[in-house]
Amino acid sequence: MLGFLKEPVVIPAEINVNLVALTVMGLISRLWGLCYPRAVVFDEVYYGQFVSLYMKRIFFVDDSGPPFGHMLLALGGYLGGFDGNFLWNRIGAEYTLNVPVWSLRLLPALAGALCVPLAYQILVELHFSHCAALGAALLILLENSLITQSRFMLLESILIFFILLAVLSYLKFYNLQKHSSFSASWWFWLLLTGVSCSCAVGVKYMGLFTYMLLLAIAGLHFWHMIGDQSLSNVSLLCHFLARGLALLLIPVVIYLSFFYVHLALLYRSGPHDQIMTSAFQASLEGGLARITQGQPLEVAYGSQITLRNMLGKPMQCWLHSHTNTYPIRYENGRGSSHQQQVTCYPFKDVNNWWIVKDPGMQQLVVSNPPRPIRHGHIVQLVHGITTRYLNTHDVAAPLSPHSQEVSCYIDYNISMPAQNLWRVEIVNRESDTDVWKTIMSEVRFVHVNTSAVLKASGLIGASLPEWGYRQLEVVGEKLSKGFHQSSVWNVEEHRYGKSQEQKEREVELHSPTQMDMSKNLSFMAKFTELQWKILTLKNEDTEHKYSSSALDWVTMDTNIAYWLHPTSGAQIHLLGNVVTWASANAAALVYTCLSLWYLIRRRRKIYDIPEDAWQLWVSAGAVCGGGWAVNYLPFFLMEKTLFLYHYLPALTFQILLIPVVLQHLGDHLCRSVLLKSMFSALIVAWFSSVYLVYCTFSPVTYGQPALTGTELKDLRWKESWNILIRKQ
Repeated sequence: MLGFLKEPVVIPAEINVNLVALTVMGLISRLWGLCYPRAVVFDEVYYGQFVSLYMKRIFFVDDSGPPFGHMLLALGGYLGGFDGNFLWNRIGAEYTLNVPVWSLRLLPALAGALCVPLAYQILVELHFSHCAALGAALLILLENSLITQSRFMLLESILIFFILLAVLSYLKFYNLQKHSSFSASWWFWLLLTGVSCSCAVGVKYMGLFTYMLLLAIAGLHFWHMIGDQSLSNVSLLCHFLARGLALLLIPVVIYLSFFYVHLALLYRSGPHDQIMTSAFQASLEGGLARITQGQPLEVAYGSQITLRNMLGKPMQCWLHSHTNTYPIRYENGRGSSHQQQVTCYPFKDVNNWWIVKDPGMQQLVVSNPPRPIRHGHIVQLVHGITTRYLNTHDVAAPLSPHSQEVSCYIDYNISMPAQNLWRVEIVNRESDTDVWKTIMSEVRFVHVNTSAVLKASGLIGASLPEWGYRQLEVVGEKLSKGFHQSSVWNVEEHRYGKSQEQKEREVELHSPTQMDMSKNLSFMAKFTELQWKILTLKNEDTEHKYSSSALDWVTMDTNIAYWLHPTSGAQIHLLGNVVTWASANAAALVYTCLSLWYLIRRRRKIYDIPEDAWQLWVSAGAVCGGGWAVNYLPFFLMEKTLFLYHYLPALTFQILLIPVVLQHLGDHLCRSVLLKSMFSALIVAWFSSVYLVYCTFSPVTYGQPALTGTELKDLRWKESWNILIRKQ
C-alpha cells in the first residue's frame, strides 16, 4: 500500500533561463534603492492624498480615472501599516517616519520589473527568435524613462504591466487555437486576457485603447474562423460565446467590482462628496447623513424644505432669498421689478428654507395625516424667514436678459400682480402618480402663468454684483428651450412644519430634524452617479511648467524634473534613453515604408518574402505598431494638460517593434554571409550605445550619485531639456 513512499516524488520542469535572468535583472533595476529619495517625488503629491483617504475610509472623486490603480497604491500603504497621516502638500517634502515609503512604491516597481519578461514572451509568442525577444526585453530593461516612472508611487508602470499582460495572454490564447481549443490552458489565457484588459482600464482610461485594439484583432481572427469550412456552426457559436464571455462580459463585471470595493471602503463623508447628489451624500457616514437622518420621505403640503440645484456647477448651491431687493435700475440702464432677490447660494443657510404651500389653503403646517405632493400638483413656495412667495414674471433677469426675473413677491400696491403658482414635475418619476420624495426625487418647477422653468442661470460662473452679494443668479426660462440639469432641483433637508405662527416657525427653521427615516442608494445608482462624475468632472486645466504637446514626445524634446535634493545636485528627471527613442522612431518608419513597398509589390503579384514571413510581419505590426498608434494618436484629440509620461505606453509598443524590424532585415535583406556579419556587428555596436546612454543618464534616473554643475550641463543634450543646475 505504501510502496510508493520508498521513492522520492519527482516533478520534471523546464526552466527558461532567459526568462528567469530577465526577471531578476528587472527586479534589481526597479527595486534597488527604492526608498531613495525619502521625499515626495512629483505626482506622489497627487496620488498620496488618495492613499491617505483610503486609509481613513474617506470618500473622494478623482476625475483622472477609475479607482483600481488608486486601490493598488493604497494596498501598498495598507501592507506597510500606513495610517494615512501625512500632509501631501508639496513636492520634495520629507516623509515622516510613519510613512512606509518602500511599501508604497513596491507595487509600481514590481509591475515595472515584470514588464521586462513580458516583453520577452510577447516576441516569442509572435514567433520571433529568442534572440529578438531577448533584445526587446533588454531594451525595456535599459529604458531610463520606464525605470524612473516605475520606482515611485505612480500608475503608468502598473498600466503598462496590465496592457502587456493582456497582449501576451491573447497571443498565447490565439496560438493554442488550432490545436487545443476549449482546453484548460485555452480557457485560462482567454479569461486572463479579459481580466487584464479590465484591470488596465481600471487603472487608467488609457487602457481602453489597447482593449479596443485587442477586441479588433479578436474580431478579425473570428471573421477568418467563419470562413473555415472545417468548423461546424455549433463550434463557431461556442467560439463566439466564449469570446463574448471572456472579452466583454467578464471585463464589465470586474470593472463594476472595482467600484463596488471602492465604495465599500470609502463609506465616510469627506470634502469631495459635496459634488455628488444629496442622495449620494446621505448614503455616506457623517456629513449630510447626520443632517438628513430622521427626515420624512414624502414631501407634503406644509413641508419645510431646502432645494439644491442638481447641476452642481460651478459649485453646489441652494435656492435662497433674503430681505434685499433688486435695484430699481441696473448698471446698464435696464429696470427691474424691485422685488425681493432670489438667488442660488453656495452655502447652507437658514435663508435657504422654503415652505411648500397649498394654493387653496392658508395654513403653513403639515396636516394630520400629511397630504403628499405628487407629480403635476400645483404649489406655492413660501420663503421661510420672510414669508414671501416665490414669483416670476415678464421682467428681464439681471444677468440673463432673455430669461425672466425670479423674485419673492412684495405687494407694492401697483399694477404688478403676484404670479406665484408652480407645477411640480418629477423628472425621474416611474409613473405620473409618483410622490415627491426627499433627496430621491429630481423635480422641475414650471411656472403656471408663463410656462417658465425655475433654473440656475446658464451663465456658468457668473455671479450677481455687490448688490446681490456675489451670489448666483436664478431665472425663469421658457420650456421650449429644452431640458437642462440646471433646471432640476432636489429636496435635501426636510421637516414637517408644525408652527403656524411666524416667530415659532423661525425657531423651528433653525432647529435640526427629528423624525426617523433611513434610505440607501443601490450600488448601481451610486456607480452610475460616480462614473458620470468621473467622466464629466473636469478640473480647470492650467499650464504646467513641465506640460508638453504630443508632438514633443516622439523626439523627446521635453523632460520632467521629478525631484531635486535641497542641498546637493542630486535630482531625478523623466528622461528616456535617447538611442532607444531614436531607434524606435526609425523602426516605425522602416516598418511603414517596407509595408507599403510590400503591399504595392504584392498588388503586382510580386512576392518578395515567403507568405509565412509576410503573415509574421503583418501580425507583429498589428500588435506593436497598432499598440503604438492607439496609445499615441488619441492624445492629439484630447483637451487636457499633457505630460511626457503619457507617451510611455505607446513607447513600450514602439520599442517592441525594434527587434521585429531588425530580425526582418537580417533574415530577408541581408542575403550574403558578409552582409549578415556586418549587420550583426552593427547591432552589437548599436546595443552597446544603448547601454552606454543608460549608464550616462542613470544618475538622474535613480537620483544618485549627486552630480556637479558641470556634469549636469553635460547631460543637457537638447536645449529644450530643463536640467536644474543649482547656483554656486
